[in-house]
Amino acid sequence: MVNVTADTGKSQEKTINMSPWAIARRKFLRNKLAMISSFFLLTVIIISFLAPYITTADISKVNISQMSLEPSGEHWLGTDKSGRDIFTRILYGGRVSLLVGMSCTALVILFGTIVGAIAGFYGGFVDSALMRFTDFVLNFPFLVFVIVIGAIFQGQIDGLTILIAVISLLSWGGVARIVRSKILAEKENEYILAAVSIGCKPSKVIIKHLLPNVLSTIIVQATILFAGLIVAESGLSYLGYGVPQTIPSWGNMLSASQESDVLANKPWIWMPPAIILTVTILSINFIGEGLKDAFNPKSNR
Repeated sequence: MVNVTADTGKSQEKTINMSPWAIARRKFLRNKLAMISSFFLLTVIIISFLAPYITTADISKVNISQMSLEPSGEHWLGTDKSGRDIFTRILYGGRVSLLVGMSCTALVILFGTIVGAIAGFYGGFVDSALMRFTDFVLNFPFLVFVIVIGAIFQGQIDGLTILIAVISLLSWGGVARIVRSKILAEKENEYILAAVSIGCKPSKVIIKHLLPNVLSTIIVQATILFAGLIVAESGLSYLGYGVPQTIPSWGNMLSASQESDVLANKPWIWMPPAIILTVTILSINFIGEGLKDAFNPKSNR
């Protein structure tokens, strides 16, 4: 009994001496579900971006003689209605869906953090103006705007670039609000007041002192956003307003399930992209929950 108590005391003392980031890392590594999800997501990312080295099949060439073939040794997951190999298109589709998700997440976090940090630090009129603009963005009809912009610029410039830009510009409001609330609480601490009193520039106070202390919140939000933005891309592509049909993505592949014959009699066409999309989204959400628990000082997981 004495030995157990002694070991517990040593463990608690070691934890106290660790930095918050080290504690969070250790808690995250102990979360088995989050670690399995991280391994799966990393595998999907690596395989998707190494697609040209894994398969040499053409992702766009129509082959009438191989239309809607069932899975076989030649085509592991079968072919679609145009005779294109589904396994190959899943790999290349993953590149597009993940690229859109990553790019949008990076831009959303950047915009939201800048607006939220400036609003929270300066307060007053600046805060009111930026938050009213944020409310306007949050209330903007997302789907209608995407459809209109896509119709205006269709065929003029890269449709994928337009999709990333539109999704990013309409999705940063939630991050801005969260960052603002964290900055408002953090800037009342004595070390921030001391930095301001000695004449530190506002940009230096925000970048060097405030943002590092809200970084854990930003990381958790980025993970959650990543999953949501992949879903947004897939949903828009499924409806025909997302990634151009000439570019394979998981959403574009799922659009084939709109036909009742495919849905009822040819599950190999829509089930693989549906499964990989679902499992990927779940993995990202599990990672986000793991990070949330890891950065939560009250969590014992």
